[in-house]
Amino acid sequence: MGSDLLALSGTAIAVGVTHTLLGPDHYVPFVALSRTRNWSIYRTAVITFLCGIGHVLGSVVLGAVGILAGVMVGRLERFEAIRGEIAASLLFAFGTIYMLWGLWRFFHPREHKHAFLHKAGISHSHPHSHETHSHDTAVMDDGHSHAHGEAGSAVEATSSTPWVLFIIFVLGPCEPLIPLLMYPASENNFTGALVVAGVFSAATIGTMLAVVMSLYAGISRLELGLLQRLSHFLAGLAIALCGAAILFLGL
Repeated sequence: MGSDLLALSGTAIAVGVTHTLLGPDHYVPFVALSRTRNWSIYRTAVITFLCGIGHVLGSVVLGAVGILAGVMVGRLERFEAIRGEIAASLLFAFGTIYMLWGLWRFFHPREHKHAFLHKAGISHSHPHSHETHSHDTAVMDDGHSHAHGEAGSAVEATSSTPWVLFIIFVLGPCEPLIPLLMYPASENNFTGALVVAGVFSAATIGTMLAVVMSLYAGISRLELGLLQRLSHFLAGLAIALCGAAILFLGL
């Protein structure tokens, strides 16, 4: 690896890490949804990883097309800016809709009954709402408990939330990658362009995973108390604010 490519790779790592850390949209949605949707740490990591791949792959493909077609950097960056506005608008819309749905859930908690048959042949039922349970076991007033499993697991099995995130991240651009790719490409060093793309992608996805896993470990220890019923609303608010920060503050 030549000294120029080595320096460019180092720059790609620094830019990828900084770009990710300065963009809360790279990690806040995953942390917020992992808490409210009861995602395991493994599922959270997989969803983050796949969205990260989609995020960088879109820009890599665009850069490759631009290199092959001889498109100038300025045109590609303008196209990336348009993609960024679309992705930010979708993120803001998704967060707003999720926030309003969470507010609706707060005022209309899902209450239902479970029927139980005890050894003495006595049957009874317990009405309750899953909005107020965050554990696998519900303790009843008479002192006995019944296992529920992961709250909302049946719904989560078919949830479209990860797919929505994935589509948004595929549309979301990695603007700093384009000029990094164009430098080696301008010297017909396509191998160098691939190396830079790979290093930038690894730095971006690795930083996303590191931040998400760190925040996951911290937030999983928080006891929300009465705020638990507002968790969906708060998650939607956090995601909407991320989208708004990109749209109006250029983060």
